[in-house]
Amino acid sequence: MRILFGIQGTGNGHLSRCHRIATELQDLPVDVDYLISGRKPSRLFSTEVFGHFSHRRGLTFATERGRLRPMKTLMSNSLPQFMSEVRQLDLSAYDLVVSDFEPVTAWAAKLQHKRCIGLGRQYAFREAALYRQLKPWHRSIIDYFAPASEWLGMHWQPLGDCLPPVVRRHEQAPVSEKQILVYLPFEDLYQVIDALLPYTDYSFSVFHPAIHRAKYFASDHIMGFPGSRETFAEQLALASGVIANAGFETTCEALNQGKQLAVKPLAGQFEQAWNARLLAQDHRAQILTRIDDTVIGDWLAQINHKAAPAALQWSYVDKAVAEWLADGAKQSKQDLCNTLWSGSPGWIRTNDTWINSPPL
Repeated sequence: MRILFGIQGTGNGHLSRCHRIATELQDLPVDVDYLISGRKPSRLFSTEVFGHFSHRRGLTFATERGRLRPMKTLMSNSLPQFMSEVRQLDLSAYDLVVSDFEPVTAWAAKLQHKRCIGLGRQYAFREAALYRQLKPWHRSIIDYFAPASEWLGMHWQPLGDCLPPVVRRHEQAPVSEKQILVYLPFEDLYQVIDALLPYTDYSFSVFHPAIHRAKYFASDHIMGFPGSRETFAEQLALASGVIANAGFETTCEALNQGKQLAVKPLAGQFEQAWNARLLAQDHRAQILTRIDDTVIGDWLAQINHKAAPAALQWSYVDKAVAEWLADGAKQSKQDLCNTLWSGSPGWIRTNDTWINSPPL
């Protein structure tokens, strides 16, 4: 059994999710090659588990000061090069293609009539309950950016044939009520720092791609960190609250550890807008419309009077998905999803409806 696994490199959430699945695949009787696109190799980190992975330019998006920039996105992509990458990718040696919303592998599989499983958060929007609410332009992105012959979306609660999230295993650590993790990679770094400066009663761990080494910012209550899976996990475990853009993986890690959560969706990015909306509807996060000291102060004041939310627990999806893929994805996705949700602590199925106990 040989698999080509395509990874969308534009977001750390894609890489983190695939890192955990790849770790499990290492111990199984299957050959896996990895292809990453959407980000320059020099800007990737913690990729050792993917071995000598292939890289393609693929498709990406451009952001500036917390907003998706459509014109810069168009200018930063080359459709002729993308088409060339798709045509030149030979899939004849592979039994299966997996795409975590990675477009080169997905389109190559479509054109070469190879079985392709779409795996990841974006494919959850193929579920009818969400798909029918999308605007036509957003449906086109979901349908055509990284098309797959089959798909398995992910959601933090049962939704159609969606899997639970892939979250890292963690041990309970002492939590500081005054420590906050801040992960706002799409915002201007110094605007973020300015928003945190007045709140000297708190300690902030700030992760941002513009930080290239650990450093203090202006005051010893703000510590900046470059991208690191291990350091991020350590700081998250210690924090009582998280301020983040509305990416799926970070928010699910916060939900899994019962953190107070505030999300500022990347403006113009419909997936993050929907993530934020759905989290707010479930009373799992507060939406921040901007990043400044007033907004941050209001949120800090609110969480001072709120008990920590109950953690959402899920089965360890990475191992189950790895075994499923290594077996040729023979088990139906419906059975796989039901097995994982029924094995998730706190989730109970009653009359074809899943409920969480304690309730959301």
